[in-house]
Amino acid sequence: MGRQVIHVPGLGHGEQPIPLAVKVGNMVFTGSLGGSDPKTGETPSDPEQQIANAFAAMTAVMEAAGGSLSDVAKVEVRLADRGMRKLLNKAWIKAFPDENDRPCRHTGEGGTGGGGNIIQMEIVAVLGA
Repeated sequence: MGRQVIHVPGLGHGEQPIPLAVKVGNMVFTGSLGGSDPKTGETPSDPEQQIANAFAAMTAVMEAAGGSLSDVAKVEVRLADRGMRKLLNKAWIKAFPDENDRPCRHTGEGGTGGGGNIIQMEIVAVLGA
C-alpha cells in the first residue's frame, strides 16, 4: 500500500523534516494546518483571515490528495483563545453547510505554535467515502 507524501505549494512545516500530509491507501492524515498566507508565508493579524486561511489549506490538501472536503471524517482544532469559536463556527458552516453531512470535530485551547498563530487544524479523511 505504501505512504504517499502530499505536497501543496506554499504550505508545509518550514525546515522541519515533516510532511504536510500523507496518504495511505484511501486515508489522508495531516500535520498542523495553520493560518498563514500560503502566498506570502506571513501570518495575518486578523483572526478571521487566519481561520479562513486554515480552511483554504485544508481544501488545498484534500484536492492535492485527490479528494474534497466531503471526504473529511474528523478535524482536530486548536485555538489560541476558545472565545474565537464563533469565528471558527462561521468558517465551519461555510465549509460544511449541510448539518447532516459534516465531519466530527474536537476544539481545544492552546498549542497553536506561537508567532501570532491563533489556529491549527489536523484532519483525517477517507477518500471516496
